Amino acid sequence: MPPRTPRAGKPKLFKVRISGRAEKFGVAAFTLKELIQKGSELFKVSGCKQKLQCCLYEDGTRITEDYFQYVPENTEVLLISEGQSRSGLLYDIRQVLGSDRHSDELISAAKRLLTDDGEELPAKRRKLLGDLLNNLTDSAELENRTQDQDWFQGIDSRFKTKSAYMRFNCEQRIRGYLKEVDGHAQSIVSVREREKYKKLVVNLVERLKSDRYNGRYFDRTEQQQHRLCTDDGWFTCQGAFDEQNCESLHSINPYGNRESRILFSTWNLDHRIEKKRAVLPALVETLHGQKISSINLDYFYRLLFTRTNLKLVHIVCHKKGAHNLSCDPCQLYNHGKNT
Repeated sequence: MPPRTPRAGKPKLFKVRISGRAEKFGVAAFTLKELIQKGSELFKVSGCKQKLQCCLYEDGTRITEDYFQYVPENTEVLLISEGQSRSGLLYDIRQVLGSDRHSDELISAAKRLLTDDGEELPAKRRKLLGDLLNNLTDSAELENRTQDQDWFQGIDSRFKTKSAYMRFNCEQRIRGYLKEVDGHAQSIVSVREREKYKKLVVNLVERLKSDRYNGRYFDRTEQQQHRLCTDDGWFTCQGAFDEQNCESLHSINPYGNRESRILFSTWNLDHRIEKKRAVLPALVETLHGQKISSINLDYFYRLLFTRTNLKLVHIVCHKKGAHNLSCDPCQLYNHGKNT
């Protein structure tokens, strides 16, 4: 049963918003026409240049003059251009995503909610607002230390740009893999094969040095085919080792702010064919009775240190159990010298 019509002579109070703006105003009106007129004046929208219509903010239901009489007091309404549609939450999301990332009004509104209503807001909503602010107030477009000193807190002073540090960050991860490869020599019982293995590692080191330890993967100033991020520095999870894509659509921009930079350290460059369980044992196996020159070192290099076998994954998508994938036996040796 619809609410009863208000008493004659008494205006109805509404909370009025306008498409694309974060603020809202209280407006008292006797008719829908008056509500739209007052709202357009408050938001400084010319009715001559832009004909407006009114709908419920909650679900986008359009308000007509007849329906106006049944709308409850203090209802939130939205003024939109004639012909424009609104579908509740979907519309809200599109408005936020389509707004200027650095919209002062949107940032200010989120901060007011956290400040004024913070204790009353449920924890989940506080988290969502916090994440929204974290992304809205990012400084991804800034590159130099002098421009964004907060981003560089805790980082050695020798790094003058974000890209230089992110390149170093990737290099350190690859160096960590190299350390594990080098340490694997201790598990080889045969002295002769251990020495051959060490010579192979020396060759891998030289290759890595020439490739600058593949630090370009995290460097947004590199050419597109060499990096894992966009021009702005956004990284997207590539999904677990046995999946084509990340179903959760994880993404992060460590160039945006210090918090995102720190969180990015939890993302992994995961080996699809596992380094310890598959690649290194296969490399040791190839040494049995074979000359070093017959081993396809390029193949092992790609499996250990390059995007051929590495996937960038969010920590949630990093499956630490056995991958049960093995090296291709046809690529272990050069020129088909597979014995």
